[in-house]
Amino acid sequence: MKFKLILCFCLCSIFGFSQDLAVLKYKGGGDWYSNPTALPNLIKFCNENIGTAMNTKPEVVEAGSIDIFQYPMLHMTGHGNVIFDDAEAENIRNYLISGGFLHIDDNYGMQPYVVEALKKVFPNQELAELPNTHEIFSAAFQFKDGLPKIHEHDGKRPQAFGLYHEDRLVVLFTFESDLGDGWEDQEVHNDPEDVRLKALKMGANIVKYAFEH
Repeated sequence: MKFKLILCFCLCSIFGFSQDLAVLKYKGGGDWYSNPTALPNLIKFCNENIGTAMNTKPEVVEAGSIDIFQYPMLHMTGHGNVIFDDAEAENIRNYLISGGFLHIDDNYGMQPYVVEALKKVFPNQELAELPNTHEIFSAAFQFKDGLPKIHEHDGKRPQAFGLYHEDRLVVLFTFESDLGDGWEDQEVHNDPEDVRLKALKMGANIVKYAFEH
């Protein structure tokens, strides 16, 4: 396993990250493939508004694959169970401490499974709620009240949780917000344009933060 870690660092240093996003495919039965129009729309918005030049079709990478090291940011979503085996957890941990960033957007029902899965990635950490003053809420667009509420679900307040490596936010878990639904084509959820715009702006903040850190 030490050889794998050295190989991953070598690949990162030789090739560097691309400037594209990828969807993380995970095991457990959760629908990792949900919100198919979300990332393409977010990428288009970022390319038009924050100066990125990303491929508009995001790739799909598996949790245990070395391919995750090609991307500065991975996006993960779904409604159900999430399982990382030991090798996958180590691969994700190595990716994150190498400079990568993982955004997990709870599409509804992921929270208990995400908490357990992330314990395998960083056993000595607990998800901590981000203060509204965190840089990610003002990276490109200002959200003085923190994470915006996009879909009601259980009517709870939206929360952003994080895991850190050496003071750098490496995992962002967005809960009771459902940014991805706001990123989808308008006709999918019939969200008002101002709600979709809030979701896209917050998504752009996440991308900008991930790319710059």
